[in-house]
Amino acid sequence: MGQLVRLEVSDGVGEIRLERPPVNALNRQLAEELGDCVSAIRDDPCVRAAVVWGGKKVFAAGADVKEMSDLDPAAIQRHIAPFQEGLSALEQLPVVTVAAITGYALGGGCELALACDLRVCANNARLGQPEILLGIIPGAGGTQRLPRLVGTGRAKEIIYSGRTLDPAEALAIGLVSEVVEPSEVHARAHAIAAVYANGPTVALAAAKQALQTGMETDIASGLLLEQRAFAALFATQDQKSGMASFVERGPGQAEFVGK
Repeated sequence: MGQLVRLEVSDGVGEIRLERPPVNALNRQLAEELGDCVSAIRDDPCVRAAVVWGGKKVFAAGADVKEMSDLDPAAIQRHIAPFQEGLSALEQLPVVTVAAITGYALGGGCELALACDLRVCANNARLGQPEILLGIIPGAGGTQRLPRLVGTGRAKEIIYSGRTLDPAEALAIGLVSEVVEPSEVHARAHAIAAVYANGPTVALAAAKQALQTGMETDIASGLLLEQRAFAALFATQDQKSGMASFVERGPGQAEFVGK
């Protein structure tokens, strides 16, 4: 797609690859190219799940501090906008997304991982929001997505201290969903994505929307959203074949086509 971010699609899984060595520092160009890749996934019906991958050594070690350090408030607000827009677009993709985390996922790198649905982490990785140690705060969603994932109390401690988390703690608090050997991260993330790519993708998209939108509203509105999404799925081919398969052969035997 661009110089710093590439999109590769294989067997229904789109891989967003960060390619800004040595540590995938997130600059404005990378943020804009990330947004382009997300748009391409959204517009391609052949992409039914996605993986975000930074490479074997590092996921993303944070924002490019040199690019930001001398900006004034008005300029930094314009600078951060593509980061927030790109990560929000990634979060809102109607397919399941998996972050494949090796090495560091710090600052903006952690915020990138938070915008994915699931996170697979190497057992030697480090995650965190260390912005406070620079005299600033997370600016690409960390103060909003982290507490929604791990709870407000834990998020406050992590953001206030700026400390890094090891994989065991990240797994225990729900920041990551799996921890594997570094050499297995890429393959495991793709294996997870492949399951969802071959699943009932219309229902998965409905579940994702109901979950994410429901978290932003009151429970009565969320329940109404769920009810309508539930009913709409009874017009899909996957619902017909899924229920017929259950009646005829029992659970877990259906083959879905994503329609």
